[in-house]
Amino acid sequence: MTGPNPATIGATSGGRTGRELEVLRSGPLSTVQDLGRTGLAATGVGVSGAADRRSLRLANRLVGNTEGAAAVEVTLGGLWVRARSTLVVALTGASFPVTVDGRTAASHTVLTLGNGSELRVGQCRTGMRGYLAVRGGVEVPPVLGSRATDTLAGLGPRPLEVGSVLPVGEPHGGFPRVDAAPIATPPGGDLTLSVRLGPRQDWFTREALRRLLGEPFVVTQDSDRVGMRLSGPSLPRRETGELPSEGMVGGALQVPPDGRPTLCLADHPVTGGYPVIAVVPSAHLPTAAQARPGQRLWFRAVEESEP
Repeated sequence: MTGPNPATIGATSGGRTGRELEVLRSGPLSTVQDLGRTGLAATGVGVSGAADRRSLRLANRLVGNTEGAAAVEVTLGGLWVRARSTLVVALTGASFPVTVDGRTAASHTVLTLGNGSELRVGQCRTGMRGYLAVRGGVEVPPVLGSRATDTLAGLGPRPLEVGSVLPVGEPHGGFPRVDAAPIATPPGGDLTLSVRLGPRQDWFTREALRRLLGEPFVVTQDSDRVGMRLSGPSLPRRETGELPSEGMVGGALQVPPDGRPTLCLADHPVTGGYPVIAVVPSAHLPTAAQARPGQRLWFRAVEESEP
């Protein structure tokens, strides 16, 4: 492999002190993500941020960052980075093989990269997305209060590519005493997602609701950070008219005229015109974010009192 042509995507105090990560390979899709842009939906700006917030928070806690510090979201694997100074990192989320300078390392643990050390993330065995946090946080310039890459709106830093250089901030606070998190990796079999019916379940037939809660759906290849298209039983409508666009939230299960649902994920639009038959509660979205093409999903209705 020829050496990359470095192109810094964010110059901050981290970059000036030499605390940087250089991207040697980016994999299918690697982006900078934090907890997103809140409170801007009325102006047409979505939240975006990490698709699996639970894993992002865990990675940051392992290296002593605040939970919302920016990190690298890795999709399916293939990321290869080089430390430009001694850095402390942790990788969480999907089940990835990891090496540091050619030696096997472990995810969900605290790893130290010496100056010039190279970390490689292989293709994930189960799950879909991982989070590489670095002590001090990735300090690309914020846009509208967040460092997240919104792939739909084009806000924030570009997706990583060969030669990208990520500035790293200075650590704050004491170093955590825990060096590993005994967290189960995402399963490779069927997944069950909780849903709350509505707000437009009255637009659908009883048979549609029966199918939604009683038959499996399959994640298709036509899925990304915006939404997850599902194949499976058609969900027939009772109402066939047009619905004016209304606000969308992460986890909304929209049903277009063909009856095949789409689950809105991190970069979903803020409005939509297809009726929403049900919504996956935010507590269950990290599980949805780890579903990969070909995996089967089942939906289970929950009561309002359940999380």
